[in-house]
Amino acid sequence: MAERTLILAFETSCDETSVAVVENGTNILSNIVATQIDSHQRFGGVVPEVASRHHIEWITRCTDQALAEANVSYNDIAAVAVTYGPGLVGSLLIGVTAAKAIAWAHNLPLVPVNHMTGHLYAARYVGEFKYPQMALLVSGGHTELVYMKAEHEFEIIGETRDDAAGEAYDKIGRVLGVNYPAGKTIDEWAAKGEDTFHFPRAMEKEANYDFSFSGLKSAFINTVHNADQRGEKLNKYDLAASFQQSVVDVLAEKTMRALDRYPVKQLILAGGVAANHGLRSRLDHDMHKYHPDVTMLQAPLKLCGDNAAMIGAAGYMCYQHGDRAGMDLNAEPGLMYGQMK
Repeated sequence: MAERTLILAFETSCDETSVAVVENGTNILSNIVATQIDSHQRFGGVVPEVASRHHIEWITRCTDQALAEANVSYNDIAAVAVTYGPGLVGSLLIGVTAAKAIAWAHNLPLVPVNHMTGHLYAARYVGEFKYPQMALLVSGGHTELVYMKAEHEFEIIGETRDDAAGEAYDKIGRVLGVNYPAGKTIDEWAAKGEDTFHFPRAMEKEANYDFSFSGLKSAFINTVHNADQRGEKLNKYDLAASFQQSVVDVLAEKTMRALDRYPVKQLILAGGVAANHGLRSRLDHDMHKYHPDVTMLQAPLKLCGDNAAMIGAAGYMCYQHGDRAGMDLNAEPGLMYGQMK
């Protein structure tokens, strides 16, 4: 019988309190997520202090529920994995503190996990990873192209210089009166409109793999405000489609050029914005056209947002590679991708 390694995983980097039990990095026995969206919507975005207080309220309940749903006890757990960065420092501290307390009380190894590694490993539930590999990680706070020559080897070859893609979605959503988080609604509206505004594609043709969405955000907001001053009503579906087409064009163009430069076996698409249907459709098309020999693994829609199951998958990999943290583990809100404790 194959060895059964259970990871108890914690994710509290932003506004989701999540605890999961994952078997061998590929089988989710439980994945409890307590979302805070309703609490933050009235503010138009995440309020760090509010998020921290919610984590305190829910972390113990989520842990108990995760163990109960998986039908396991602490005696069955091989290690405790936890997101320790990047993220909101107050939120991270709640998860790190809970994980350290459990690891200490039950004499279990403590495995530190980078949040972005977690997003990448959400795709591990779709299929086996093959190397070398490229990942496009697109979330509310991060937009990155990461090259992996081998497992547990990470090289950022491109990243956003200002606003991340998901952050830009939320900012233009506020202008359109869309509740936070805006990405899902903008994606749905975009499917009903046309790219009539032709917003800028920043850095699309530059000889690098970096991104910039601040100029796009500003162009969008200026277009809407100028129309408001003239008393002109713009089609919200065309606005959404034009904005999304600009984002998707840049992401797809940079990704295809990265694949031209770095021969890989797989492309991983992960992160909150990986749930965007426009982006998924465009990458499907471009991969078949330009890189038919490269397989693409897209994180499951239900695991694109922050969740502990992805931390459990990444935590299992880190555990197998011997990554351990002591009781001095602290939250590192500015943790760089690929940087480990």
